[in-house]
Amino acid sequence: MAAIGDYPIPKFHFQVEWGDGFRIGFTEVSGLDFETEVIEYREGHSKKYNKTKQPGLTKYSNVTLKRGTFQGDFDFFTEWQKTYLFQEGNDTGSLFRRPVTIKLLNESHEPIITWILENAWPSKVQSTDLKADANEVAIETMELVHEGLTILEAK
Repeated sequence: MAAIGDYPIPKFHFQVEWGDGFRIGFTEVSGLDFETEVIEYREGHSKKYNKTKQPGLTKYSNVTLKRGTFQGDFDFFTEWQKTYLFQEGNDTGSLFRRPVTIKLLNESHEPIITWILENAWPSKVQSTDLKADANEVAIETMELVHEGLTILEAK
């Protein structure tokens, strides 16, 4: 299929939606990748001296979200705190797994590409590093684990 347009899409205009009605601004999103593991097999009486390869399970990378640290804003920590005591299979186990939607936007603020994470929850929160002679914004990081990644093209 031929590409639409003359230039590649810029990556700086995007939006992240965390479940229903919960939206947070981020400066960086990374880890939107997946891979299929390889199963190797060889029969003992094979005349070839190599293994055959076939597709196995799909593995999804953790997604890392970064944003500026604001005074009085502890949303990252609060979201993580909700999950660290939940038990799988009971009434609260599935409340903290949410779909996360990441949209790459065009200049009209319309989605060009959309990534949807299934059953995402925060597994790690990292506060900013501190440096006395730094001239930069304090950035905090959240790492999400998820159980699937769907990519949609906007029409």
